[in-house]
Amino acid sequence: MRYLPLTPTDRAEMLAVIGADSIDDLFVDVPESARLGAPVPGLPNHASELAVERHLSALAAKNVAAGSVPFFLGCGAYRHHVPASVDHLIQRGEYLTAYTPYQPEIAQGTLQMLFEFQSQVARLLGCDVANASMYDGSTACWEAVTMARRVTRRAKAVFSGGVHPHYVSVAKTMAKFTGDVLDTTSPWLVAQTDDDRLIEKIDADTSCVVVQYPDILGRIPDLQRIADAAHAVKALLIAVVTEPVALGAIEAPGNLGADIVVGEGQSLGVGLQFGGPYVGLFACSEKLVRQMPGRLCGETVDAEGKRGFVLTLSTREQHIRREKATSNICTNSGLCALAFSIHLTLLGEKGLRQLAEVNHARACAAAERLMQIPGVELVNDTFFNEFTLKLPTEARPVVRELADRGVLAGVSLGRLYPGEDALANGLVVAVTETVTVEDIEALASALSEVVA
Repeated sequence: MRYLPLTPTDRAEMLAVIGADSIDDLFVDVPESARLGAPVPGLPNHASELAVERHLSALAAKNVAAGSVPFFLGCGAYRHHVPASVDHLIQRGEYLTAYTPYQPEIAQGTLQMLFEFQSQVARLLGCDVANASMYDGSTACWEAVTMARRVTRRAKAVFSGGVHPHYVSVAKTMAKFTGDVLDTTSPWLVAQTDDDRLIEKIDADTSCVVVQYPDILGRIPDLQRIADAAHAVKALLIAVVTEPVALGAIEAPGNLGADIVVGEGQSLGVGLQFGGPYVGLFACSEKLVRQMPGRLCGETVDAEGKRGFVLTLSTREQHIRREKATSNICTNSGLCALAFSIHLTLLGEKGLRQLAEVNHARACAAAERLMQIPGVELVNDTFFNEFTLKLPTEARPVVRELADRGVLAGVSLGRLYPGEDALANGLVVAVTETVTVEDIEALASALSEVVA
């Protein structure tokens, strides 16, 4: 829709029709003390479209594009190569529909895509069933915690220290309104995951144990062991996956005993996009499906016996039976889910495994090179494409200095855990297939100069 501003004549005609002398007459019911009597301080006056475009372009030019410099940022959002075919296919008419596909006769393309997406996610995560996507990984994680409460009728959730702090923050915010008790902690800057601490915390009041796989430091916890401990007291294991490409190399969480698997699907088909929109993944075992939030697409046949697709189990949605709703979410990230599904389809199982192998191999090469820098230690003894370094000095100023030198070196733990001195020297480095040998050398060279 084009922007068509009103002219003074337009405004005068509209005021005449409603019987008002001026625009101020429209606000007579607003108390004088609540009205703005002068321009907002610091807000510039109106400008022409050309002037605004130039100003915004100048602001945008201050950003460093991910593809323009060596890029090692991760921690839940990863730079992967998205084939041009993905962007082309998501624009095809078969996938265009209204905001929500409740009329299956005119939304078959969208519904079939969501059905295929669910099938892919369920297989990727090792679960029986998946929904048609959530808003993002962090909100999917919280929905899993509330789902566990409904299933177990308990309200204590034990979080691993390796769960992304932003995911934990979302859970803490929501728990203020639900009464859930969250047992959380920060990670230790050591090679071992906190499996032992988690198992010690599990008791008869525990609804679920939440574990990230791989975790925020890139380590890989023993899900099977944690699952056995949780199931011994009839609690659920929730696995969180922020890097789905890793599942091309390591075992799917559902195959290791996870009852609910959630995560962020951004890595496949969806660009970094300045932090969103992304696509949340949500899958579970079949016995829990009626407590699963969101929407679910199913396959059926029409009156003529032809294959078709519909929304099913919609009684779980808030607009149908509000008082018994599993969630207030009654939509999905359709466009991002479509991009995810197309990218994964283009890769196939063999392609995903090859992509994972390339990621891991380049991460190993980067870790070996960076370990050669005096004073730099590798924390991990296991990792996929992301690992943590312990620097001889605080990591946050190092990251800033490297950015000024044209290298986006990684994410400092001091940024994720402000005020925690034990983590201040930690630097999380992500290495995907987009990283070259030259990029690794640029990081190593700049880092060795900065920490010297």
